[in-house]
Amino acid sequence: MCAKKSASKPAKSGMHKLGIFVLAMMTFAAIASLRGLPGMAEYGLSSVFFYVLVAIIFFIPVSLISAELATGWPKNGGVYLWIKEAFGERWGFLAIWLQWIQNVVWYPTVLSFAAGALAFVFNPAMANNPMYIFAVIVIVYWAATLASFRGLKLSGTITSLGAVFGTILPGLLIIALGAIWLFSGQTSQIDFTLDALIPQDIGNLTTIVFAASILLFYAGMEVSAVHAKEVRNPQRDYPKAILVAGVLTLFIFVLGTLSIAIVVPQADINLVSGIMQAFTEFFKAYNIAWMVPILAILIVFGAIGQVTAWIVGPSKGMLATAKDGTLPPFLQTTNKEGAATHVMIVQGIIVTILASTYLWMPQSVSSTFWILTALTAQLYLIMYLMLFACAIKLRYSQPDVVRPYRLPGGMAGMWIIAGTGAIASLCAIGLGFIPPSELQVGTSLMYGGFLVGGIVVLGGAPLLIYHIRKPSWKTGGANAAGPKAGSRPARKKKSAAKPKTKRR
Repeated sequence: MCAKKSASKPAKSGMHKLGIFVLAMMTFAAIASLRGLPGMAEYGLSSVFFYVLVAIIFFIPVSLISAELATGWPKNGGVYLWIKEAFGERWGFLAIWLQWIQNVVWYPTVLSFAAGALAFVFNPAMANNPMYIFAVIVIVYWAATLASFRGLKLSGTITSLGAVFGTILPGLLIIALGAIWLFSGQTSQIDFTLDALIPQDIGNLTTIVFAASILLFYAGMEVSAVHAKEVRNPQRDYPKAILVAGVLTLFIFVLGTLSIAIVVPQADINLVSGIMQAFTEFFKAYNIAWMVPILAILIVFGAIGQVTAWIVGPSKGMLATAKDGTLPPFLQTTNKEGAATHVMIVQGIIVTILASTYLWMPQSVSSTFWILTALTAQLYLIMYLMLFACAIKLRYSQPDVVRPYRLPGGMAGMWIIAGTGAIASLCAIGLGFIPPSELQVGTSLMYGGFLVGGIVVLGGAPLLIYHIRKPSWKTGGANAAGPKAGSRPARKKKSAAKPKTKRR
C-alpha cells in the first residue's frame, strides 16, 4: 500500500528536527486552556486527585497511541487517514467529522468564557446576561473567521500572541497570587488536608460528573502527534516531550484550579467567569483592583487566539477528505490563501445556532455552558473510541508498516494502553448523560434528550452525506483542494491543447 511505502522511507538528512523542549511546548500550547478551571475548583483539593487520575488513564494513552499512528502513517490527514486505513473510508470520514464538529460545538463555550471575562471590563453582572453572551460569541467568532480568510500568517500571529499573553501569563499570575494568598495567612475557602485530597463521595455519580469533563481538558493530542516523526529519536525523545508537556499542563491546571478554589466560595463559583471572580478577589485584597480590566482583556485575547487556531486547522482536515469525494463541491472551495472559506461559513452558521441556546435555554448561563461542554465531550470521546480501536486493528492488519515510534510491550502493551484509554472514554461518555448535582440543568429527560439529539444529528450527518455522495464529488474535491482552488486557471499556449471552458 501507499502508506507502507511512505512510512518506510528514511527521513532526509537536511530535514529540520525538533528537540524535546520545542515539541513539549507545541504539545502544551495545543491542549492548555484556563476555560475549565472554575468547574474543577468546585472540588477543592480533591481536584488534584482527578487531574492526576485522568492524566494516567487518558492523556498518556492518547499521546502514545497518536505518536505511533502519526509516525507509521505520516501523510497529511491525521485521524481520517489512520481510521480509514483500519476500518475504511466511511469510518475515517466519520472520525474526522467528529473531530471537526465537536470543535464547532466547543466555540460557543470558549467564547462565552471570553464574554464572561470581558464583562469585568464594563459590568461584571453582564456575565450572567444571556443576550450579552450570545452577542459576544457571534461577533467575535465571525471576526475571527474573517481573519482566518486571510491565511495562516495573520491567524498564526493572533494564535501565538494569544497563547502567551492570554493563557500562559494569566495562568502563572493566578498561581502566584494564590501562593501569596496562602503564605500571607489569608483565609482559604478549602482545607489542605489528606482527607480533603481524596474525594469523600466518589461513589455518588451526580457529584463526579464535572470530573469526567477533565478528559476534554487533555483532548487534542492526536493533532500535535503529527510532529512525532520530526523528532530526532522518536522512540526515546517523544515520550520525554510528552512527559514534560504533561507535567507543565498539570502544573497550570492543578495550581490554577486551587488558586480559584481558595479565594472564591464553592457556592459562588461561576463556570463562565470563575477565573475573573478569583482575580477580582485577589486584586481587591492587594489594592490593585485597576488590574481587573487588564487581565480581562488578556484572557479574552487568549480565547480569541484559541478560536483562531482551531478555525483553520480542523477545516483543513475536512478538506483532506474532499480528495476522496466525501464532501460536496460546495464545501471544497478554497480562496487564494488556501482557506476553506465555505467550510468556515458553514461552521459560523452552526456556531450561531448553537450560541442561541443561551437565549432559549431556561437555565442559567453556567448551566447552558455546561450542557454545550457535555455535548462537545460526547462527540469527541466517540472519536477517541475509534482511535483506540484503530491502533489495535492496525497492529494486526498492517504489522509490517514501519513505525519510528512503537508502543512498548508488543501486542500486550497495545491492548493494555489502548484498552485503558477506551475504558476511560466509555466511562466518561456514560457519566456525561448524568446531570450534575451542582447545576440546575432541567429534568434528566430534557438534559439527556438534548445530548442524544445532538449526537444523533451532528454525528449522523456524515454517515448520511457519505451515503448520498456522488462520483463527481471526487473530481471536484481533487481540484478544489489545491492551494489555488477557486482562482483563475493559468493560461496555456494556444498550441498546447484545445481551448477548455474555464472553471471557477
